This record gives sequence, structure tokens and C-alpha cells, in this order.
Amino acid sequence: METVEMNSVSLKRPHSEDDAANADEIKRQKISENSKTGSNSEQGVQTVTEQPDKSLLEDTKNEIIPGEEGEEQEDEELEDSDEDGDPESFADMMKHGLTESDVGITKFVSCHKGFSGILKERYSDFVVHEIGKDGRVSHLDDFTVPVDDEDPSEETFTVLSDEDKQRLEELQLLKNKETSVAIEVIEDTKEKRTVIHQAVKSLFPGLETKTEDRDGKKYIIAYHAAGKKALANPRKHSWPKSRGSYCHFVLYKENKDTMDAINVLSKFLRVKPNIFSYMGTKDKRAITVQEIAVLRITAQRLAHLNKCLMNFKLGNFSYKNHPLKLGELQGNHFTVVLRNITGTDDQIEQAMNSLREIGFINYYGMQRFGTTAVPTYQIGRAILQNNWNEVMDLILKPRPGAEKGYLVKCREEWAKTKDPAAALKKLPVKRCVEGQLLRGLLKYGMKNIISAFGIIPRNNRLMYIHSYQSYVWNNMVSKRIEEYGLKAVPGDLTLKGATAVHIEEGDVHNYTIHDVVMPLPGFDVIYPKHKIGEAYKEMLVADNLDINNMRHKIRDYSLSGAYRKIIIRPQNVSWEVVAYDDPRIPLFTTDLDKLEGKPLPVLPTDGKFRALKMEFSLPPSTYATMAIREVLKMDTSIKNQTQLNTTWLR
Repeated sequence: METVEMNSVSLKRPHSEDDAANADEIKRQKISENSKTGSNSEQGVQTVTEQPDKSLLEDTKNEIIPGEEGEEQEDEELEDSDEDGDPESFADMMKHGLTESDVGITKFVSCHKGFSGILKERYSDFVVHEIGKDGRVSHLDDFTVPVDDEDPSEETFTVLSDEDKQRLEELQLLKNKETSVAIEVIEDTKEKRTVIHQAVKSLFPGLETKTEDRDGKKYIIAYHAAGKKALANPRKHSWPKSRGSYCHFVLYKENKDTMDAINVLSKFLRVKPNIFSYMGTKDKRAITVQEIAVLRITAQRLAHLNKCLMNFKLGNFSYKNHPLKLGELQGNHFTVVLRNITGTDDQIEQAMNSLREIGFINYYGMQRFGTTAVPTYQIGRAILQNNWNEVMDLILKPRPGAEKGYLVKCREEWAKTKDPAAALKKLPVKRCVEGQLLRGLLKYGMKNIISAFGIIPRNNRLMYIHSYQSYVWNNMVSKRIEEYGLKAVPGDLTLKGATAVHIEEGDVHNYTIHDVVMPLPGFDVIYPKHKIGEAYKEMLVADNLDINNMRHKIRDYSLSGAYRKIIIRPQNVSWEVVAYDDPRIPLFTTDLDKLEGKPLPVLPTDGKFRALKMEFSLPPSTYATMAIREVLKMDTSIKNQTQLNTTWLR
């Protein structure tokens, strides 16, 4: 095994008649910020995508992925950006972005020659199946609903008119001054009234019903039983004691992130999103399959949504007595198609065998560090330095590069006036981090930046300091591999249970590189006893931080640290090279295809193009981006990807 230094050189992709034939279609496709790949000294890698997106590949860690300065993932504010239409100008703007070497990603473990391929040409070229804590891989393979005598009839879902549903929803959400809604019973029978009662109570949790006579006609009267609290807590007395309180189901989604999907489900079910739980968030630009649990919503109601939902399906229903918890998963299984590959059969065999036998460096991927010219780790460093004026400045100041027009205007206004109210007026959407910080400054004043910053959701705030930890870790791992290669050496760290211990000289033969861990800096970790331990200290000193004092006066920002394996060897690795002619056809069947009985795609034996179909499983907290980087020998930064793609699309 040897390590290979990464050369960040952007080369043009070789043109061919086949490329020209597909140029019109490809040019119609938008360029995704995070879906263009870079190159190494051998050949470049291109990624052509169908629409803009915030993430290149699925990140299996359960965390918020930085958007515009750590914008919340559920805000789709990077979509439809002003820069999309012109690849040339977009590439010019992205010249100000980060490269892998800027965040310490500089080494490879394999020695094969890199080759090019198109990554995520279609979102269906990237499929993620969650692996639960019991090791079971989630699949959507059953639409049946558990039989339950307590469930309402199918008529429950159709008996109310759209107008009735609108009025009931407004009543449920307290959107008007009405205290009740009256629904006339047209066909007055006891059975009909019962169905209406059931429909209101099932579809609008928190509402109660009663029957009244008015002018000789029967009406069902819906009203609030318990005020606002009822909306968040579905009616307890209507849930059978013998049934588990949580309905678990498999969510199959296409081109939507997990929080978006849950928000849509909440809207259709007329409940709050916080009654849903899950083990991890999944990438948007992909087909993903994962388990979800929801409190006291019947499988019947959930299954009914399959008739009206776009881009996702629900199935494999069961009732259990527990919700799901973040991080309880064993990992994710990936199926990835790299299209139009240029590698020879020998190159592909070498690359994939190396991935299976050695693995890849467990770097934190580029999405950890943000997409603008101000990387998130710089903000994290300023927080740890307790330099709050710099935190405010880094988040709000103007910066070169690709950003939405209203954000540019907001930053310009801030630079000119330092007036939070004036800058806030430039933002049509206030949920981004910039808007939240400006609201905080408006509320607490410019002299209380700590409280103003505290308005930003906790996960987003912690993302900044975690980004700094990741930046340090990446740099230190590159130094460790450069200094000592791919073998365990005395002074390295390994885990015994949850405790880190140093590898001693006389014991080093019992360990391999796959046993070695490196610390994320913090107050509750130990450091290697060789040169790299000193390198940690030097790096933090250069950043005006004390490695022996990582506690912060604000408890949230105190770093305890953690340990992370430096090499990850994927499990269940397999691959296949397939030929194809039409870049629009899928190259494998999904869970939904199988349920709907769609046949396997018919592929030519000698097609115009070749694709590498690869499968592998990764544990939580690892980046599939970095595994594919190792196979293709590519720079995954937006900067290199964009410049390569726009060169190709001329």
C-alpha cells in the first residue's frame, strides 16, 4: 500500500461524437453547485445534473449540511439561484470557492490511475438504503396495511367535501374566529353520521364532534375540545390500548430531503412535524429509503397519502411502542452509477479492489465546510476564540462568488449601514442564518452579539464549531499519513471499548492502519505521542487557541472532542460495468419499480457508453463522497467541479 499525493489540476474532458450528440440535452440541464466534479493529474470528472442542489453525495452522518452560511436544510433557498442560467459566469463566481486542499483533503491510499465519469447525471443514479440498528437494510416492498377493527372505513377519507376540509382545517389551526364548523348531513342515516364523525376526528386531530338538529335538519358540529394543545397531541382516548403508540413505516423518496418530506406529510395529515421521528436525514438529490415513526397516526391514514403524494411513497407499516432516535442506525447501503466512464477494465478492477480491501481516508467531505467564499470553519474558529464581532462580520459581510441576489443586496446594505433593520428588509425569506442573526441584533442590540447569535437554532450554531473540528482533523490526518504511511506506529491511538489508548512499541505488530483513530480536538481526548500530537498543538496555537483549554465560557461551545477512524473499509462492496446508449434510461430497478412490476432495463451488449455500477455499505459519520473520490481520484470541491463542467459544456 502506498499513499498518493493529490494534484488539483483541471483538465478538459475529451470531446467525442457521442458527447456532441447529447450536447443539446445536457445543456438544457441545470448545473448543480454541488454536483460537478474535479480532476486529478490523470483525467477530469464531470457531473451533469438535472437541477440545482445543495449536496453532491449522501452524507451518512446525522447532521445539518451547510448551505448558505449553514442555512437550515429545510429552507430551499439555494434553489433557482440567479446564477443558474449561465454556466460560464457561474464558473467565474465559483472561482472563489474552496478546494479540497483548502480543508486538508490531500491524500489517497490507492495507487491506481484515476479515470473520469459522470456522477449523478440523474438523481436516480444514486440510491441510499438505511441500515437499522439490527443490521436490517430498509426496503419498500409492501403496501399492505395491518388489519385493525378499530380503523375507520375507506369512506372516511371521501365523505367530506373539499370546502368542508378547508373550513375544518382553518378551525383546527385556529385561523379564524369561528368556534365551530357545522356540516349538514345530506343523507341522514345513523351510518352516515357515524362516518362523518369518524372522518372529522381522524383527519383533524384535536377536534371533537356532536350532532345537532337545526330547522329540521341534522348537522355534525365540529369544535375544539382542548384548545391549542390538542393540535400537537392526537386524541389519546381514540387510540386502542392494544396497539403500539407509534406507526413505523418505510419512506421511499425521490429528489427530496428528509425534512422536506416530513413537512409535506405533516401538512397533508394536519399535524405538527415534531410527532415524526427518524434515525438519520438523507440526501435530497437521490432515491433514498429509510424508516420513519409517527405518533398515533394510523397506517390506514398514511397509506391513503400514497394516492396524492408526488416523489415519495409509504409502506411496510407496523405498530410499535417506541419512536426512532437520531443516530440509532448502523449505516447506509449505497448503489451508485457513474456514467460515461473512461477507465479501462484493469483500472476499474484495481480501483474497486483497493476500495474493498484497503478502503479510503475517512475525511470530512466538502459539504461540511459550506458553499460560499467564507467557509464555516472560519466562523467556528471565531466562536471558539470568543471573537463575536468577527462571528457577526463573517456571517454578514459581502463575499465574492455565487449567491442569491437578495443575499448580495442584504450584505451590501449591512456593509453600508450596519443597520440590522435595513439589511433585514432586503431579505424576502427570513429563516436563513443571515436573517436570524439580523433579527437577533434587532432584538438585543449590537452590543449583545452573543444573545443575537443565540437566536439561530442550536444545531446550526454547533455546526460551525464542528466544522472547525473537522478542518483540524482533516489536516492532521493528511499529516499523519504523509509522515507514517498506511501502517500503525508507536504513539498512534486505538480504541479499547470507548477508551482511547496509545499503541506501544512492543505491541505495534498487533495493529493495522484500520485500528488507528485520531482525535477531534476537545477537553476530553488524548493526542498521539508522536510528531502529530505536537502538530495538533501547533495548529491550534496558530489559530490563537489553547489545546489544553477547550472549554468555552458558554457551555454549548465547549468541545469535549471525539475519536474517528482514519481509514474506513466499506462493507458489501460489489461492482459491474454496463453498456448503454441512452443517458436517460435507468440502469437498475428501484424498490418502487419492483413493486409496480416494471421490467429490468434492456441494455445493449455493445453500447455507445459504459457505466460503473457500484454498491457498498458505510457506517454512520462517513462520507460516500470520499469513497467515490478514492475510486475516481477526483477533487470533489465545487470550485473544480464547476470549472470542469462549464469547460465541457461550451
